[in-house]
Amino acid sequence: MKFFIDTAGLAEIREAAGYGFLDGVTTNPSLLAREKVRDADRHIRAICALTPGPVSAEVLATDTEGMAEEGRRLAKLAPNVVVKLPLTMPGLAACRILRAEGIAVNATLVFSAMQALLAAKSGAAYVSPFVGRLDEIGTDGMGLVEEILAIYKNYSFKTEVIVASVRHPRHVLRAALAGAHVCTMPFAVISKLAAHPLTDKGLATFLTDWGKNA
Repeated sequence: MKFFIDTAGLAEIREAAGYGFLDGVTTNPSLLAREKVRDADRHIRAICALTPGPVSAEVLATDTEGMAEEGRRLAKLAPNVVVKLPLTMPGLAACRILRAEGIAVNATLVFSAMQALLAAKSGAAYVSPFVGRLDEIGTDGMGLVEEILAIYKNYSFKTEVIVASVRHPRHVLRAALAGAHVCTMPFAVISKLAAHPLTDKGLATFLTDWGKNA
């Protein structure tokens, strides 16, 4: 399973890349706003320079023509840009247009298996089900991921599933167990993946025992 970081923070991306297992980046307008980005194009280029993996950059337009035009512009920023489109009917139409032009698309804000099926049929390279937001309204977000993976396997779709809106390491574990292609997570979750109290306790014991031997 590939690990993406879900952020627009350059320092976070740089640190995560330094761990050696970062495969890509996902961003959105809210994350860019959180970083107080004024020149979005310049910032996306900076992100793309920090990783050779795919970098999802989201459109702001909501109509098909506007999304296609904005998607073309974003795709020109760097060779590893993936255009992020909302899972709406205009978004699906824009996805088909961009894919026909050789531009990779990440269908985002996906909350149902039917939406994911439409994304795959429209040629999306990635689909992003938001598991955390579903959990928050009492729905099993990871159950949706399992449904999507089953449908894609049935019909040999090439669309990769990005488990998004990840809240904790348990989401990452369940994504891996389900066979998801990608898990994108905030830096706070990445920093917890290797943590375990018994590891900390064991390390402290080793160091203490060695210190007694010195």
